[in-house]
Amino acid sequence: MLRVTNAAVAGRTLQDLHNFLNRQFVVVRCIKDGVMSIPNGETKLEIGMEIHLVCAEDEAEPISVLIGENIEGKTWKDDIDKKQKYVSHRLVITKPEINGKTFGQIHFSTIYGVNVTRVTRNGMDLFADRNLRLQVGDRILVTGTEENVEAVKRAIGSSVKRLDHPNVGAIFFGIMLGILVGQIPLGMGMKLGLAGGPLVVAILIGAFGYRYKINTYTSTSANLMLREVGLLLFLSSVGIQAGAHFWETIMAGGLTYVWTGFLITIIPILIMGVVARKVLKLNYFTLMGLIAGSNTDPPALAFANQTAGNDAPAVGYSTVYPLAMFLRILVAQVVLLAFLS
Repeated sequence: MLRVTNAAVAGRTLQDLHNFLNRQFVVVRCIKDGVMSIPNGETKLEIGMEIHLVCAEDEAEPISVLIGENIEGKTWKDDIDKKQKYVSHRLVITKPEINGKTFGQIHFSTIYGVNVTRVTRNGMDLFADRNLRLQVGDRILVTGTEENVEAVKRAIGSSVKRLDHPNVGAIFFGIMLGILVGQIPLGMGMKLGLAGGPLVVAILIGAFGYRYKINTYTSTSANLMLREVGLLLFLSSVGIQAGAHFWETIMAGGLTYVWTGFLITIIPILIMGVVARKVLKLNYFTLMGLIAGSNTDPPALAFANQTAGNDAPAVGYSTVYPLAMFLRILVAQVVLLAFLS
């Protein structure tokens, strides 16, 4: 909670404040003379006005310095308990027509008279930026009067039963299309293959699928099941192929492969881990995912997720995995072509 004390911002609208600061924040509610209201971009700040503001942690200090003083020990829940007029609810987006629309296109504050402060997607909290595209399955925290919140609920669906059915058609359509894309020759005898093709198609569907009414939402339980089954199949196939000639490989100098492979693997990981942790100050759990992704190592990701108990490793993994996979596929073929030509 902040109290407006800076005369320089008095009389300015919240939109003016956004434009001046060039920072992302949402003013959830305003309190003036004991009366609470839901603000929008045209709401003007006044001296003594109390506002509840949501922003990223590193944005809080510069915003509070400009607006006024932080009101210690007071929360917006105190006012809701007294007034019993405004409520906050988490609603689930289930209507396909909302998929891919941004907050700016829906106009929650101007049309419905509510504010959305947080978006939860796959267990991760996202800031409700006006340019953020909503997806089916997103959970949004909505604040406003009961009537307005109910209107938003009707507009976005909020029917949890719709989410119980996974979009199997979209998933297998993506896999089939990815296999076809993977067989397209890229020149010099190179192609993306069964690994790169589906990866490219999945990225494209995730980024632009909403334009073609492709809904790829999968419930958390179904998502985890697909992950585990895929990992089991991957490890099984690797074990079957390696086990057939395991002893012959060891007798034919396989131990040299083991220790050289160990050095090739562990030295880059140690260097990257030390630099990322000590110099770049990256979160340890995120770093676990980055290391697993840079090595395109699903078993390492599974271990990291189990150890961390949160989604930070998965976020780090997904950030670097596509590039690492492309390089792994293409560079390996380039090296083979170079030495065999």
